[in-house]
Amino acid sequence: MYLQNIKLRNFRNYAQLSLQFSPQTNIFIGQNAQGKTNLLEAIYVVALVRSHRTSNNQELISWGSDFSKLEAHVQRATTHLTLELILSLAGKKASLNHIEQKKLSSYIGKLNVVLFAPEDLNLIKGAPSIRRRFIDMELGQIDQAYLTNSSRYRQVLRQRNNYLKQLQKKQAHDQVYLDVISDQLAGYGAAVIAARQSFLNKIQQFLQPIHRDITGNQEQITLEYQAPVKDAAVAIDTLYQQLLTKLNQQKQHDIFAGSTSVGPHRDDFRFLVNDNDLQKFGSQGQQRTAVLSLKLAELDLFKEAVGDYPILLLDDVLSELDQFRQTHLLQTIQNRIQTFITTTSLENVDLSVIETPKIFKIKAGGIL
Repeated sequence: MYLQNIKLRNFRNYAQLSLQFSPQTNIFIGQNAQGKTNLLEAIYVVALVRSHRTSNNQELISWGSDFSKLEAHVQRATTHLTLELILSLAGKKASLNHIEQKKLSSYIGKLNVVLFAPEDLNLIKGAPSIRRRFIDMELGQIDQAYLTNSSRYRQVLRQRNNYLKQLQKKQAHDQVYLDVISDQLAGYGAAVIAARQSFLNKIQQFLQPIHRDITGNQEQITLEYQAPVKDAAVAIDTLYQQLLTKLNQQKQHDIFAGSTSVGPHRDDFRFLVNDNDLQKFGSQGQQRTAVLSLKLAELDLFKEAVGDYPILLLDDVLSELDQFRQTHLLQTIQNRIQTFITTTSLENVDLSVIETPKIFKIKAGGIL
């Protein structure tokens, strides 16, 4: 899989832009605030219909414009795809081969991307919401059922929380209705938990040998899903019953708090190295090695899941890696995966490892 080109109109600081890419390595170089990360963001947005930097679509539309349009041409193993995405104040419209998609879930996954940015180094030491978002974004690209179930879970969760607030304020009194919502929430929640657990188990199979290689066989890494309800060995029906029981047990607590206290929206996962919690006991070097290994494992997981390697986006991350980790990363992806790199200077990139990169010099929303 590779991105042949992208066309932008009214996206961030790009009024109009059309670029052709190398199927190997593409480097966006420029000083800060010139637009190089905006380009990487555009690739991410056209793939996933959302930004990794903001949840507000208005921020993606150029100042003074009513809409933004992104178009990309993608070559997969056996097919050629045209992706089009229009962002406006009214919402999003996505088209595949010029046919508008009624559901965004039928569009997502046609262009697979893996993003590695400096903030990803906080994946281990950051808040649980960062790790939940990681699973949601990566798993959603390869499992349409997960996209659907997680979307419905969020909808029912909002419904339940709104009703809990009504009960809290004595504006409602029918707890039977709360039981009905809880039942629906447990059903979608069980499917989400099962898919997440399966995802972590699968990616771990690729993660462990990569991590052993980088650490010289000195460290063994495992991923552990953390939730009041979890068991990869049981059926979804059992997870549903367990989650429903937890929701019922927490009913009065939730009414008092006006929010739902258990479910996949509060779950987490942790990294263990040699059975030690990396968040609590790992050095910064160990944490960075673990995140790097995880990103490389994603590439192999996507290859197995969809039959193609995804596109790799490296957003100013090479300067955050020491020479050993940077070289390992670049050697691993060389000639296998189309890669986009942003950097303020080519001195931050080990060009001896990259064969004939295509370089774009960016200044003030233009290509020099």
